[in-house]
Amino acid sequence: QVQLVESGGGLVQPGGSLRLSCAASGSISSMYALGWYRQAPGKQREAVAVATSDGDTAYAESVKGRFTISRDNAKNTVYLQMNSLKPEDTAVYLCAGDGHWGQGIQVTVSS
Repeated sequence: QVQLVESGGGLVQPGGSLRLSCAASGSISSMYALGWYRQAPGKQREAVAVATSDGDTAYAESVKGRFTISRDNAKNTVYLQMNSLKPEDTAVYLCAGDGHWGQGIQVTVSS
C-alpha cells in the first residue's frame, strides 16, 4: 500500500507563492497519472492539475498559467508550484495516484 504525504502548505498573502510536495512511500514510476485536487469548505472536491508518466499535464481553467505540476520519479515525489495565489485558492489540497490519496494539507490565501 503506497502512502502519499503532502507538505508545503500554509498561510500566504494574495499574490504570493507556495510549492506543495507529495512524497510517496513507494515508487511512483508505474503510476500513470498523479494529480493534485482541492476541496474548499462547502464545495465539491475538484481536480487542480494532473501529470502523466508520458509527460502530459492538464490543469483546471481556474489555475492555468499560475500553477505548475511536476513529478520526480527518482524522488517518488510530485510537486505543485502555485504562483499568483488568490483568496479563492484557499482549500485543503490533496495528492492522489492510482487510487491512493494523501491526507491533505491546508492552503490559506489571505491578507
